[in-house]
Amino acid sequence: MKNISIQQITEQEYDKIKPLADTIWHICYKDILSEDQIKYMLDMMYCVDVISKECSQKVRYCYILDEGKTAGFLAWGPCEKDNHTAKLHKLYLLPQKQGSGIGGAAITLVKKDVKSAGFTRLLLNVNRRNANALKCYQKNGFQIIRQEDNAIGNGYYMNDFVMESCL
Repeated sequence: MKNISIQQITEQEYDKIKPLADTIWHICYKDILSEDQIKYMLDMMYCVDVISKECSQKVRYCYILDEGKTAGFLAWGPCEKDNHTAKLHKLYLLPQKQGSGIGGAAITLVKKDVKSAGFTRLLLNVNRRNANALKCYQKNGFQIIRQEDNAIGNGYYMNDFVMESCL
């Protein structure tokens, strides 16, 4: 297996996350979400102010590195309502890196970080139509515990499965 690592993103690098997400989302979600919804969500979720606010609430943004080169990014942090549970908010790989085992390796590294931070459970939301992500998460020990339809504004919804893994 290649040398996969995660590296925390610094405040000076917050502006690099949106262009990375932009590259990933327009390819990975083109058959799942409309182009308008993709643009809306990217603008809503990846502006520097939003990332800065999330990081002030103990969310950690990290690059996923493959042989020291950026392959994607992830973000995780504590759940507000449960001191024992963390949430994997984001895990995205560049399209050319998908299916190579990097996602599974990144999940293993995140689980290790989450466990060493004292959490015993890791949750995530995944779009119900994102078959590749669902398969990867299930292969790496996550189970579907419920489904949610969350309004995000502008008439859009996130139609997700909530998945969990005990650590």
